[in-house]
Amino acid sequence: MAAADVTTKTGERTLPKVPLLTTSSVERPLTGWRAWVLTTDHKKIGLMYIVAALIFFVLGGVEALLIRTQLGTPDNTLLDPHTYNSILTMHGVTMVFLFVIPIMAGFGNYIAPIQIGARDMAFPKLNALSFWFFLAGGIVFYASLFFGAPEAGWTMYAPLSDDAFTPGFGTDAFIFLAHLTGISSLVGSVNFVVTIANMRAPGMGWGRMPIFVWTILIYAVMLIIALPVIAVAVTLLLTDRHFGTHFFDSTQGGDPMLWQHLFWFFGHPEVYIMIIPGFGIISEVLPVFSRKPVFGYKALAAATASIAFLGTLVWAHHMFTTPSPTAVLVFFMIGSFLIGVPTGIKLFNWIFTMYHGAIEFKTPLLFACGFLSMFLIGGITGIFLATFPVDWQLHDSYFVVAHFHYVLVGGAMFSITAGLYYWFPKFTGRMMGETLGKWSFWFMFIGFNTTFLVQHSLGLSGMPRRIYEYGDYGHWATLNLISTIGAYTLAIGLLLSMINGYRSLKNGAKAGPDPWRANTLEWFIPSPPPAHNFDIIPTVRSVEPMKDIRQEVAARSQTASEEPAQA
Repeated sequence: MAAADVTTKTGERTLPKVPLLTTSSVERPLTGWRAWVLTTDHKKIGLMYIVAALIFFVLGGVEALLIRTQLGTPDNTLLDPHTYNSILTMHGVTMVFLFVIPIMAGFGNYIAPIQIGARDMAFPKLNALSFWFFLAGGIVFYASLFFGAPEAGWTMYAPLSDDAFTPGFGTDAFIFLAHLTGISSLVGSVNFVVTIANMRAPGMGWGRMPIFVWTILIYAVMLIIALPVIAVAVTLLLTDRHFGTHFFDSTQGGDPMLWQHLFWFFGHPEVYIMIIPGFGIISEVLPVFSRKPVFGYKALAAATASIAFLGTLVWAHHMFTTPSPTAVLVFFMIGSFLIGVPTGIKLFNWIFTMYHGAIEFKTPLLFACGFLSMFLIGGITGIFLATFPVDWQLHDSYFVVAHFHYVLVGGAMFSITAGLYYWFPKFTGRMMGETLGKWSFWFMFIGFNTTFLVQHSLGLSGMPRRIYEYGDYGHWATLNLISTIGAYTLAIGLLLSMINGYRSLKNGAKAGPDPWRANTLEWFIPSPPPAHNFDIIPTVRSVEPMKDIRQEVAARSQTASEEPAQA
């Protein structure tokens, strides 16, 4: 008999009896692997993003070591040309599509909702779907190792990516990767925008959002703008390869330049998509370990938006060596120079945040300072390459390789590592080891500069990129050997951080809810947070809500202690 059919008289009203809850009628929480595979909790999804991206990072790192080992000595025969090209392609695609972008999505998934006082993302199931699309893209791409890996480079320039040049599954795997990870990022980006726009805590206006949340919002908007363009490009490439079209075949009326325009309209914003969340991480770490509010909050947020806007407009500075009118070259050169203005504002704001601060040189701050120096060098060399007569000489040389890695490895990787050390207590409830963390930083800092600083000299002396062997010309052998030694030193530093993380998971000191005495809302709740994040969502009164909460608690404690004395 249904509950609604059983009634009891209570005066003039007739109420249904409420059925007793039994074990079978209560939804049991998921446990074991099902708790992860079927989860819609933004924190677990964020951790899965981070762990999967780190696994792909290890694969990309092994590929990088193979590349540097091959180039460590002249006329090396460790790798044949086809294998070298495949490893080079896999390395570039892995680091861009399967490491930096998804790990930033992982940080955004875990941290951003808590920082704005939300209990979850706006669309939890779509959030889970975005992760599984990303993972599927990575699996499909690496499956090409068994069917012929791609060899056209991470930019997949036509006609090198045409079926006549690279038959087999490799380039098709890249196309599927671009679509699957693109859907993942597009769905995730819409989720970020809706969550940040509609689910902020009471009192958190746009002028009180943490800088990290600002960067995740801008990262999401840029992805929404750029992803449809690369989707169009790889779809046209797919039809060229398998359905008889000739969009990029110049012998049939197509134009290979079309691929470059489509790819770089996505690819140059992609550079800032990868680095802008890193700006947010640095903007969270520096104030905490300087014991000062971030300097120029509004200027930082505005500069970030300006970088995103200008970065979307200057895609063709990657195409200075193509036949383009001088007026077009000048436009993209000046546009590229202008990006230096908001970038300089951010660097000065970060420096002034530390100026006269009570600085604590913990491991997250060391990596943040490493980021500042590496990104500064990358930005300065970018000004060289943005000057098109200089680019004519340096294009496709190792100078470009050095610049690109100073911006993305020195920038993104150092900021990511700073974020991992900073938020590891929130993720796990345990502290990372400081001694091993500092050893890791110095190995990484020295190894990175040893690897890539000398590559500027290699480029200036004429060494082209994407070659698998070279003769013993001038100082090429010495400089390449130094670069290879640096790569292995960098790898040791990364390995130390991995060991540190593994040991800290079991044996690290317990963190408590707020080990750093930070000022954003993720430190208001336990570490790791409960499934629902907040028992009570606090009202935000400034850009430093935790500082306000501490002051309020201290004021109440003082009042409570004074009352007995007055009595």
